[in-house]
Amino acid sequence: MKSKSLSIQIDDFKIKGPSDRMAQLLIAGLLTQALPQAANVQPVTITEIPELGATWQGQGGVNGGLVTERGDVPAHYLIFAAEDAGSHEWGRRGETSGATSKTDGLANSAILLEEGDHPAAKTASKYTADDHNDFYLPAAAELYQGWLNCPEVFAQDCYYWSSSQRSAYGAFLMSFGAGTQLNYGKSGELRVRPVRRFFI
Repeated sequence: MKSKSLSIQIDDFKIKGPSDRMAQLLIAGLLTQALPQAANVQPVTITEIPELGATWQGQGGVNGGLVTERGDVPAHYLIFAAEDAGSHEWGRRGETSGATSKTDGLANSAILLEEGDHPAAKTASKYTADDHNDFYLPAAAELYQGWLNCPEVFAQDCYYWSSSQRSAYGAFLMSFGAGTQLNYGKSGELRVRPVRRFFI
């Protein structure tokens, strides 16, 4: 039995074929005209990256800039808390700490919390914002990145503790007014600014 055929003609163009196949072509042509073209569809942006120092909605603070991959830590953005978490001692003056990294505040903070009696690190780790509870005391290089990228979000008339130990008696600090890094006695009370990492 021979299948039925169907012909479609538009101006001088004519096409003929099995009726079921011709019906599919006709429907496809109609849908092409009814639906928007792919070129007109705007791509979906997963997240908008705010300017340096601006609030990053839902991330618990301000954009402190991109940190490139280092060792086993993938590239990430630093999110500095929008406010200080008070002034506190670094702690355990006269004792050597294992928190010696100049770049990895998260690792330093984990060591300080395990050692115990480090008020600045403990305070930073207890900070929460936008339901994020993974804040820590920044390392010296992380504070320096804050000075490079968004010094205006920090107080200019005081010093901030880093989680990087200098010696048994002192640890590194950052001055955002002068842009200098020094070290200070661990029993001194300096400002604490928590930070967290945002991996994208």
